[in-house]
Amino acid sequence: MSKTTDYFNDIKAELKHVNWPTRSQTVAYTLIVLGLSVLIAYFLGVFDFIFSQGLQKIIGF
Repeated sequence: MSKTTDYFNDIKAELKHVNWPTRSQTVAYTLIVLGLSVLIAYFLGVFDFIFSQGLQKIIGF
């Protein structure tokens, strides 16, 4: 039981050393991730459309 208690005490001590982001940083990083996700989805969607149209012309559907 002592090892388990020591483990959780070590976790608590380490979490005090973490440099947590501010609320504005968290919001900014979240918006960046969402924006990049949308851009990549759009980019992949365009290429999927182009390749599917090319494949349809090759196969003849």
